[in-house]
Amino acid sequence: MTNGRLLWVDDEIELLKAHIMFLENKGYEVFTVSNGYDALDRCREQTYDLILLDENMPGLNGLETLARIKDISPTTPVVMVTKSEEENIMDQAIGSKIADYLIKPVNPTQILLTLKKNIHQREIVTEHTQTAYQQDFGKMGQLIDDASTIDDWKDVYRRLVSWELQLSETDSAMKEMLAMQKSEANARFARFIEKNYLTWINNAEAPGRPDTMSPDIFKRRVFPLLDAGEKVFLIVIDNFRFDQWRILMDEIADLFLIDEQLYCSILPTATQYARNAIFSGLMPNVIAEMFPDLWVDEDSEEGKNLNEAPLIQTLFQRYRRQHTFTYNKINDSAAAERLVQKLPQLTKNDVNVCVLNFIDMLSHARTESRMVRELASNEAAYRSITLSWFRHSAVGDLFRALAQSDYHIILTTDHGSIRCQNPIRVKGDKNTNTNLRYKLGKNLDYNAKEVYEIADPHRAMLPSPNLSTRYIFARSNSFFAYPNNYNYYVSYYRDTFQHGGISMEEMLIPLIGLTPKKKG
Repeated sequence: MTNGRLLWVDDEIELLKAHIMFLENKGYEVFTVSNGYDALDRCREQTYDLILLDENMPGLNGLETLARIKDISPTTPVVMVTKSEEENIMDQAIGSKIADYLIKPVNPTQILLTLKKNIHQREIVTEHTQTAYQQDFGKMGQLIDDASTIDDWKDVYRRLVSWELQLSETDSAMKEMLAMQKSEANARFARFIEKNYLTWINNAEAPGRPDTMSPDIFKRRVFPLLDAGEKVFLIVIDNFRFDQWRILMDEIADLFLIDEQLYCSILPTATQYARNAIFSGLMPNVIAEMFPDLWVDEDSEEGKNLNEAPLIQTLFQRYRRQHTFTYNKINDSAAAERLVQKLPQLTKNDVNVCVLNFIDMLSHARTESRMVRELASNEAAYRSITLSWFRHSAVGDLFRALAQSDYHIILTTDHGSIRCQNPIRVKGDKNTNTNLRYKLGKNLDYNAKEVYEIADPHRAMLPSPNLSTRYIFARSNSFFAYPNNYNYYVSYYRDTFQHGGISMEEMLIPLIGLTPKKKG
C-alpha cells in the first residue's frame, strides 16, 4: 500500500529524478509526463491523490492545463510549481483553486510538506488530536472531580466543547471516550446545581452565585452600555448552545471584536421561564404576580412568548429608564431580510431587540421529521446545519450589516438543549405539561432518586398553579416518558434534542459582546 499516487507534470522532468526517487523512498507512487496534453490523457485514464504541475511549459501551459484538469477531475488537489513570482500568475492560479504554490527550485522537504498538508492532513490531525486528548483526559477528569464553583464548571464545559469540536473533525475513536467523560461531568454538574440552586435564587448576594443569571442580563450587560452612551442591539437566538456559538464565531471573527462569556440560565431551561426572565428582569413567579396579564400558564393554548415587548417595557419603567426600543421576532429568512432593510430606521433607538427562532424550530423539526433527523443525525451534523443556516440566510447579512454600524451587539440565548438518551418513567394527570425535561403538577408519580424535585415552587421563585404543585427536572441526558405506550414513546423521543432540565448544555450558555472592528 502506497502513501499516495502522484502525477508530476514538467517539461524538464528528466532533471527531477532525484526528487522523484526521494518521494518513492517515502512510499509514494510517482507518474511523470512532460507536457499538458499527456497530463490530460493520464487524468482521463486514472485518478491521482495529487498533481504537481509546472506553470511554464511549451504548448499547453500550466494555467491552461490546470483549467482542463479541473474539468476532468475537479476534486484532485493540484500544486502549481513555477519559476515565476509574478503576482498576476499567482492570482490566476489561486483563483483556479490550486491546493498550493511552490517556487522553483523546490527542495524535497517542501514537496513532502505540501503532500502531508493536502493528502494526509486528516490522518495527521486525527493522530495528533487523539494523542493530545489522551494526554489531557486525566487532567479533565481531575478538573471535573475538583469543580466546586460555577466558574469551575464553565471552565470544564469550555474544555469539553473544545475537545468535542476538535475531535469532530477527525476519525478518532476518542469521541466515545469524550462522550463518556462529558456524561460523567453532566451528572456531577447536576449534583452541583441541586446543592446550590435554591440558595442562588433566594439570595442575589449569596457567595458563589453566578454573576449573571437570566433576570440579570439587562441590569448587568445592557444598562451599563446605555449609561456609557452606547446604542445596543440585543440578539437572542432561541435554544442556542455554546458549541453552536463556537462554530459561528469563525464566521464573524473578521468583523467584530469578541468578548465571549457564559452565563447561567434559570430553571426550567425553557422559553416561557428563562426568556421571560431575561426581558422582564424578574423571576417567573414575580412576573405572574406583578403582571398576570403577561404571564401565560402552562395549560394555556396561547403562545408562551407573546408578551416579550410589554415585559421589556415594564423593565424599563421599573428602573425609570426612558430608553427607546424596538422588539423584532424573526421566524424566517423573509423576516430577517425585512429587518436588514429596516436597520437604517432603527438607529434612532437606544435598544433594538431581535429574537431569532431558527435553531429552536430546527430542534422541534428534528423531533417530528424523520428526514430532518437524518440530516441532523448527531451533534456535529446539528452544528453543521446551524452553520449553513447562518451562512446562507439573511441572518448572516444582518451580522454583516451590524458590523458596519455603531451598535454594541450583545448575542445571547435563553437556554440550550441536550441530546436525550435515557428515559425515566413518570405519571401525571391530564393537566401535566408536555415538556420532556421538566414536569409540574399536583399528581406526579416518579422515582425521587431519578429527578431533581422542587416540592415548594415558591422557594425556586416559580409559579404554583395549585397549593400542591411540584416541579421535577431531568438531569444530564434523561427525558421523561409516560408508562402508557412506553416503548413507542421512548423510541420516538430518544436521540432528540430537548430542553428544560439540568445539564451544562442547557444552563451554561453564550453571552457574547460584539464590537464592530470599524468602531473598535
